[in-house]
Amino acid sequence: MTATTPYHTDDTAFAVQAPRVIERLRAALPERSLVVEEAERRAYESDGLSAFRQLPLVVAIPDTIEQVQAVLATCHDLGVPVVARGSGTSLSGGALPHPQGVLLSLARFNQILELDPERRLARVQPGVRNLAISEAAAAHGLYYAPDPSSQIACSIGGNIAENAGGVHCLKYGLTVHNVLDVTLATIEGDIVTVGSQALDTPGYDLLALMHGSEGMLGVILEATVRLLPEPLTKQVLLAAFDSAATAGNAVAGLIAAGIVPAGLEMMDGPAIKAAEDFVHAGYPTDAAAILICELDGGTEEVVADTARVDALLRDSGATEVRVARDADERARFWAGRKAAFPAAGRISPDYYCMDGTIPRKHLGEVLTRIADMGREHGLGVVNVFHAGDGNLHPLILYDGNTPGELEQAEAFGARILELCVEKGGTITGEHGVGVEKINEMCIQFNDAERETFFAIKRAFDPPGLLNPGKAIPTLNRCAEFGAMHVHHGEVAHPELERY
Repeated sequence: MTATTPYHTDDTAFAVQAPRVIERLRAALPERSLVVEEAERRAYESDGLSAFRQLPLVVAIPDTIEQVQAVLATCHDLGVPVVARGSGTSLSGGALPHPQGVLLSLARFNQILELDPERRLARVQPGVRNLAISEAAAAHGLYYAPDPSSQIACSIGGNIAENAGGVHCLKYGLTVHNVLDVTLATIEGDIVTVGSQALDTPGYDLLALMHGSEGMLGVILEATVRLLPEPLTKQVLLAAFDSAATAGNAVAGLIAAGIVPAGLEMMDGPAIKAAEDFVHAGYPTDAAAILICELDGGTEEVVADTARVDALLRDSGATEVRVARDADERARFWAGRKAAFPAAGRISPDYYCMDGTIPRKHLGEVLTRIADMGREHGLGVVNVFHAGDGNLHPLILYDGNTPGELEQAEAFGARILELCVEKGGTITGEHGVGVEKINEMCIQFNDAERETFFAIKRAFDPPGLLNPGKAIPTLNRCAEFGAMHVHHGEVAHPELERY
């Protein structure tokens, strides 16, 4: 079972427009760069985990910047929506195609154009895989810090569009903290560069604005990223707890003590069991929760911090603390966490991945309330998240073939996001809003704030053709949401009539 499309469309007008769009694109692109047949378009109908499915009108896969410009100019001239797509690993429906629009794939823009070890930077195309940068930089003792769990497949353009993070974002920041400049194409096909390879640039910080913009302001064509030297020493500790709430409180205690780990991750009991069965990381399967804490830096510093963290975790209620004996055991501890999402897929036909952030001091309370909500909705939940910065990733387990379970999962997920806002957090940490969380934007932001977002959208994309219907709900939609409190596709997207 899949959710219906959230798009509100005019099929009669579209029937007249479609042949013109395809004819213009065929004139601008090589034959192999245009996907028209339905069976081939199916590969692009959804992103990584979204319940939505939608066929694009046509898929354009350009080879050159000039071809990208031609696609955008064509769409601008004809008033056709454009959705840019990277590796398709988005987790919020951010790359969901428009049924009357062009899906613009940047898959062939996959080259590392420059790697400068002395200046510690790499200039890359948007289709370069996240992990490929670190692999290329390893020979120089360097790496690229952001490391989302999908780093083996996700691409830099998508990382920028969603402002991706990863397990080491607590100490080394999100994508926005590790990108120096971005070159993008506007909806008219013009080329613009924002940011600089210098420490600071004059004018407004448009580079930060591009991060998390979800493809609504421009199409990313190139980025310069910051490389960091590999730490001299790393150590990983694994702490077991007899309750998820106790583990959550231990996180707050570590940060309050002035410890800033390279990574601080948490998994609850169901996540531990699923990951252990899948990866055999050596996790304590009788624990209600575990924390994985990585420390890095100089050797003496890491040795001292390891002893201190060990003591703090035990004082916070840990029933067991393990210090990795060697590099292999460190890798196993992380392997289970990195594989938690696919591991959950082995224990449930479907799961609905949420992404919200809360102040760390509320971790224990929020985990308890999520468990209570799960019982109310009759659904299991697996909790895996970046504990250090309070970024939650509850995986709600359901069976899409059982009538009503998808709707229950959506309602459960919406309540989690509302709880995050209630506790002073946000409805997204690194997965973006897309279409999955657009209703909850009505809770996060007021009318004036959302209108400011639309003003920015109009400044970059006056006709509203870049990834329409995503991320920012209209005032009308929020009014309907407040009155009906419905989720995911049950209210048409009135913003598509405007954008």
